[in-house]
Amino acid sequence: MSAVPQLADLETALGGLEGKRILVRCDFNVPLDDGVITDDLRVRAALPTLAWLQERGAEVTACSHLGRPKGAPDPESDVAPVRALLGELAPGVTLLDNLRWNPGETGNEPAFVASLIDGQDGYVNDAFGASHRAHASIVGPPQHLPAAAGVLLANEVEVMLGVRNQPARPMVAIMGGSKVSDKLGVIEALLETVDALIVGGGMCFTFLAAQGHSTGSSLLEEEMVETCRRLLDGGKPIHLPSDITALGPGGALFAPEAGGEVRQVGPSVPEGWMGVDIGPGTAAAFSDVLLGARTVLWNGPMGVFEDPRFEAGTRAIADAVATSKAFTVVGGGDSAAAAKQFGVDRDVDHVSTGGGASLELLEQGDLPGLAALRGESI
Repeated sequence: MSAVPQLADLETALGGLEGKRILVRCDFNVPLDDGVITDDLRVRAALPTLAWLQERGAEVTACSHLGRPKGAPDPESDVAPVRALLGELAPGVTLLDNLRWNPGETGNEPAFVASLIDGQDGYVNDAFGASHRAHASIVGPPQHLPAAAGVLLANEVEVMLGVRNQPARPMVAIMGGSKVSDKLGVIEALLETVDALIVGGGMCFTFLAAQGHSTGSSLLEEEMVETCRRLLDGGKPIHLPSDITALGPGGALFAPEAGGEVRQVGPSVPEGWMGVDIGPGTAAAFSDVLLGARTVLWNGPMGVFEDPRFEAGTRAIADAVATSKAFTVVGGGDSAAAAKQFGVDRDVDHVSTGGGASLELLEQGDLPGLAALRGESI
């Protein structure tokens, strides 16, 4: 993949930025609680790009999606709280209304692209977390305006492609989350690169079933068992749990008052029991695998860490990643949330701002938003 244009390239293409009007696609999809931003990381992550442009005299208009509105104005997805915060952090930057209030955004409609770029002289994509979507604000403007990657996007691409293509070895990837089917492509791609793969979370039970273990009431994708068996026979070390924290019959997630015994079991889960976290022996064994690594990629929790009864496995992995001497990357999404919850997000080398985008970039080696900046399509 050829390099994407950088901010300096945009400045050159426009003969300087003084007085130029620049549209910046940001990812301000922040969590809101009753209209209050509970985590402003994504807004602050855009500040280096916005400041770089303003310092050179550009008039900056930012745009972003927020939430999942259905192509029409929706009070719950109003960007007003972001606009207020941006007014404090980056005075002078204009923020458009939620892009997804218009059906032309997700539909990549030319008329909506035309409305976005009207009066603009250049375009910057700094929304890594949305660059795996071929939406109007991502792939449209570069077809009509000089365009470049923002600071955040350029850094994300450099880190993730470095991990994918030229990792320091040995490289260990930790994959968690619910389903093998959701991450099969990236698992197969990583097995071409990694020296070892650690598998936890709900997806581990399909792998354990492929080894002949019972899974009780745990999450299981029957149709993926043969695929997991093939991956296990592929020659690369795949580390699976040797013990499981399980919730007994009658129990319920996030409801301790419902009852249900919590206990450690082996790799086979008894009938009626649900595996909800890796056990302490597994957490120690997985941490040992990380000791000699020089590159560590972590994507996905080891269990239902949002329930305090089942956070121990994910916490242990978070601590192991944070204390590792390797170059450590947390691949966004739930693993980034876990790193923050357990207070280790500042102790890893890179926390991605885009879960789905980071996975797709690892799998495919490219994204629609990057191809658009290069004047190509994928």
